[in-house]
Parts: sequence; C-alpha cells; structure tokens
Amino acid sequence: MKKKYEVGEVVTGKVTGIQPYGAFVALDESTQGLVHISEITYGYVRNVEDFFKVGDIIQVKILDIDERNEKISLSTRALQDPPPQKKMDKNPKKTLQERVNEQDANGFQTLKEKLQDWIERGH
Repeated sequence: MKKKYEVGEVVTGKVTGIQPYGAFVALDESTQGLVHISEITYGYVRNVEDFFKVGDIIQVKILDIDERNEKISLSTRALQDPPPQKKMDKNPKKTLQERVNEQDANGFQTLKEKLQDWIERGH
C-alpha cells in the first residue's frame, strides 16, 4: 500500500475482478480492496455481475484496513440511503386476523363430527 488510506474515507476505484463473493477494486496502482457481496447494496444480491463489470469506475467507502495482510474492506452500500423502514402500526391488533370465538360450537362442529370417524379408521 503506497498511499495511506483511512477507515471511513470515500474513494474512487476501478473494478478489476469479479468473484461470486464480491468485486475487487483497485484504489491505486498498488492497492486493491474487496467489496464483499453483502456490502454491494441493501437487500439480496444474487449475482455480483448484476451490479459491477470489470473496468467500472466506482465510488467506495473504506470499512476496514488490515495492514498486516494488506487487505482493505470496501462498501458501496455504505454510500446509499437505507430503504425506508416499514412503520409499525400503533394498533397492531388491527392488522391481525380476528380471533376465532372458541365458544362458537358451529365452527368446530364439522371437525368434531369427523374426528371420531378418523380415530376409528386409523387415519
């Protein structure tokens, strides 16, 4: 690593390789990092090549630097706005199905009638 990079820094790089687990990005002539598949975007990524092609110039955020092993973890997801959170209903009971009235004999009558027959036939 010639240039000194810092965690949190946003830099421009060139995609140099695609693997099933992520994309390798050259930050300069001697420094390369990896955008792991989980750091490409919010949501599920089936195929890295749906997002990047070799030769693409992209902006990435530096998540981690392992100087001893000369590995840099990068993210494009960290530069995106997170998807809106689904708002929880203030009255969650309103969205749930109404509870069955267990005192209502009619709803269970058919099951009650067939249960003894099922037991006798061994089904």
